[in-house]
Amino acid sequence: MRMRDAGNSMNAPKAPAGTGTAGGPPDAARRAGRLDRDHPRYKWVALSNTTVGMLLATVNSSIVIISLPAIFRGIGLNPLEPGNVSFLLWMIMGFLLVSAVLVVPAGRLGDMFGRVRIYNSGFAVFTVASIALSLDPLHGGSGALWLIGWRVVQGVGGAMLFANSTAILTDAFPVEQRGTALGVNQVAAIAGSFLGLIIGGLLAEWDWRVVFLVSVPIGLVGTIWSYASLRELGDRRPGRLDLPGNITFAAGLGVVLAAITYGIQPYGGHSTGWANPWVLGGIGGGVLLLIAFCVIESRVAEPMFQLSLFRIPQFSAGSLAVLLSAIGRGGLQFMLIIWLQGIWLPLHGFAFEETPLWAGIYMLPLTVGFLAAGPVSGYLSDRYGQRLFASGGLIIVAAAFLGLMALPVDFPYWVFAALLAVSGIGSGVFSSPNTSRVMSSVPAHQRGAAAGMRGTFQNSGQALSIGVFFSLLIIGLASGLPNALTSGLERSGVPAAVAQSVGHLPPVGSLFAAFLGYNPIRTILPPDVLRSLPPDTQARLTGNEFFPNLISAPVHQGLVVVFSAAAAMMVIGAIASLLDGRRRTTTTPTTI
Repeated sequence: MRMRDAGNSMNAPKAPAGTGTAGGPPDAARRAGRLDRDHPRYKWVALSNTTVGMLLATVNSSIVIISLPAIFRGIGLNPLEPGNVSFLLWMIMGFLLVSAVLVVPAGRLGDMFGRVRIYNSGFAVFTVASIALSLDPLHGGSGALWLIGWRVVQGVGGAMLFANSTAILTDAFPVEQRGTALGVNQVAAIAGSFLGLIIGGLLAEWDWRVVFLVSVPIGLVGTIWSYASLRELGDRRPGRLDLPGNITFAAGLGVVLAAITYGIQPYGGHSTGWANPWVLGGIGGGVLLLIAFCVIESRVAEPMFQLSLFRIPQFSAGSLAVLLSAIGRGGLQFMLIIWLQGIWLPLHGFAFEETPLWAGIYMLPLTVGFLAAGPVSGYLSDRYGQRLFASGGLIIVAAAFLGLMALPVDFPYWVFAALLAVSGIGSGVFSSPNTSRVMSSVPAHQRGAAAGMRGTFQNSGQALSIGVFFSLLIIGLASGLPNALTSGLERSGVPAAVAQSVGHLPPVGSLFAAFLGYNPIRTILPPDVLRSLPPDTQARLTGNEFFPNLISAPVHQGLVVVFSAAAAMMVIGAIASLLDGRRRTTTTPTTI
């Protein structure tokens, strides 16, 4: 006997003829049924196109990270100089921040004017921005601002794609196939963030402009294809745009995420910026704006987002699980890069300049695990219900985090690869059932807004994880790195005054040097001092063992804190997913 969740549509009472689904008119259901009968291949066209769109957007969210050294060399800018760190941070965070802020308004616009129309426009905006990025005519700081500006525009296009792809699929597929379709789509979304690391590493070796140019032909084909093939199935609800809600939401979330981003930078004598009044004020002001947003949304006639959706257990619990899993997954990606590039790969003979590409290659088991589990989980959850799959996936991820905590810094790679594969499998098991459950729980005419909010939770979680987990790691480094670096340099013959000065540099510089594939000691030690040392001492200080051995203990302490926090988040998300179907609501439609 097949198991079914309490909210599954196979057990839900059928709506009377002519009334449609609960919470919405019957037009969408009739159009979908007629299209499925007359054009049975349309749903697969929708799946393939939206999968390409999600892959394009997510690959570009990480392809720049791995290519930053080549990009900054190309525009003639040293990103590790104190005045240039903000360029570095905004190159990393700008796309994520804009995607997180605008994905809800883009979903609401999809409900108002058509999800396919907004999705198609997102493809076009993304492609235009990719062309502009590859044609950067400027150098230095001006060149960096050109890239950051067009990355922001690219983020606008990405938000339009993120917000409407899952809603388009939910409209196109019947409930019994929805998990499989969303599973494939989510595999593309999450796998893209890891595939971008490898693609960027390979293309950056050729020319930094190709990193952006590679998206252009895919974007052009995808734009033309989406305009020619996608059909509007969802119910449009024309209305006025909620300007007060849009402004307070965008400003509040944007200020919070920007403040957390600047919390990574040192302030005064502190290793991070969490004592900076502007950072604290930004977080406080952003929270107040978000509170104002909630008040506005509860009172306006046509809100950007229906807060009443949070009364649906599947939606609220699934959204919480998405946020927590995104925070943990984002932290995992960046902490593993630091671990591999700063310690493990150099200790195993890889030059620092080669570590970005090889870090992406050595993290492939994570992507393989996700690719294997995502579609299978979607298919099985269609048959046996989503709740246990969503909860079980996060428990698997939590177990992988605990396993990573137990590894030594210089680990056997096969154990590391196995744990990455387990983490990828857990993420794949969770993602599709969670998405299907969330999207099937909301009224049909609000799927665009619901998909937008889900995308906001996912993108905000990744942005939050970078700020929070980087800060935790920097704090861990600040407790042990200065003394270790000072004493190590003094023993190597570096003058005491210089050694102490270098040792008291903010650890964020050493961390970003390792993250970008720069030789850390060659970067932070004054060149004239380094040249004054004997050749064998120079070789030892800038070699593959001095710096990795120096930071291994404090980095490992930071990793234990980060992975512990991430495992706890996975467990909380699993509990929320497990309990979200314990009570049924009469306002939760599950069919189109």
